[in-house]
Amino acid sequence: MMNYSQDEVLQYTKEEDVKFIRLAYCDVFGRQKNISIMADELPRAFEHGISFDASAIAGFGDEERSDLLLHPEAQTLMPLPWRPEHGSVVQMFSSITLPDGKPFNCDSRQILKDAVMEADKAGYSFRFGPELEFYLFQKDENGRATKIPCDEAGYMDIGPDDKGENVRREICLTLEQMGILPERSHHEEGPGQNEIDFKYSDALVAADNAMTFQRVVKTIANNNGLVADFSPKPLAHHPGNGFHINMSIKALPSEEVFSEMIAGILANAKDMTAFMNPSEASYHRLGSHKAPRYVSWSRENRSPLVRIPAAVGEYRRVELRSPDPTANPYIAFALMIHASLYGIRNRLQLCEPTDMNLFTADSDELASFDRLPESFAEACRLAASSSFIKEHIPSEILSIYCMR
Repeated sequence: MMNYSQDEVLQYTKEEDVKFIRLAYCDVFGRQKNISIMADELPRAFEHGISFDASAIAGFGDEERSDLLLHPEAQTLMPLPWRPEHGSVVQMFSSITLPDGKPFNCDSRQILKDAVMEADKAGYSFRFGPELEFYLFQKDENGRATKIPCDEAGYMDIGPDDKGENVRREICLTLEQMGILPERSHHEEGPGQNEIDFKYSDALVAADNAMTFQRVVKTIANNNGLVADFSPKPLAHHPGNGFHINMSIKALPSEEVFSEMIAGILANAKDMTAFMNPSEASYHRLGSHKAPRYVSWSRENRSPLVRIPAAVGEYRRVELRSPDPTANPYIAFALMIHASLYGIRNRLQLCEPTDMNLFTADSDELASFDRLPESFAEACRLAASSSFIKEHIPSEILSIYCMR
């Protein structure tokens, strides 16, 4: 992102012949939405906001109270490179308010902002590095999505077996043009499955980037005659798509604080699952192909819920392996921050690491482990009865998630 001020954005739109500005936001489930305005409307958008009818957006209201306002945030300006060079298009993420100027309670981006502010007050700054997996499927003769993978390649295979490498290359170059810095990309285990990771960022930037990433991937795939699928389990007998969330503390904490942070995440993992895995299909993924089922941690083992990858100093991080790409990244990151602070404030003791392979362990070995919820209904029951969730997730959002 370019970190422009409002005046600089106005100047940029004139100098770069920008004709359309897309004001981006998302519903409570993390599905990106937008309104396009003409460049001449931008000063009004900055000063007063742009109203929209929220009654058709899941969880945003009904016909009786339908008006909300979008307020573009200048520092999130990014070009959309696949649009025309002349009469170009840019995007800005927006905050959402009620007509009286008060923050909208179901704006998940604001939920993350509040979590970041709470961490700042406690003296901690968290950074995130998301890893999102996706499948590339062929289209049928009518242009509709199929479940036929674009290739039969495996983990980190190369071309010509890997037929997604040129698509990944185009995605990475497009992300760079938008100010998002990819770190690595490769073919994943499943046929036609891919992964692209990008550099660590502050929480809000990382969540914005995760939203933008999915849009870019779907756009580039479509331009190449393919369909990108981020669903949790696109193919029954192949690995699901994970949304591995890497989190670190910017100022290196003591070993004690780092352990308390992990303990806080483990303590609240079951209650958070409804938001990390918010569909019934999510639970077809958990428990197989490196997707965790048990509440546990390890330093390098990939079968537990939380992994501490081999790294030192500022690169030391926690990797939460349960979420899938249907999670709202703003809510997911906010809950991870709050869970970490919970562990630190309560001086939680971290249990012993799990160094066995939980996918091949027998029932006696697994009997002592707490399990993640086995269905979305079970996850919702845990969330609805959780004091931790009730403290940090507005009741409106909790009811929207768990009363579908």
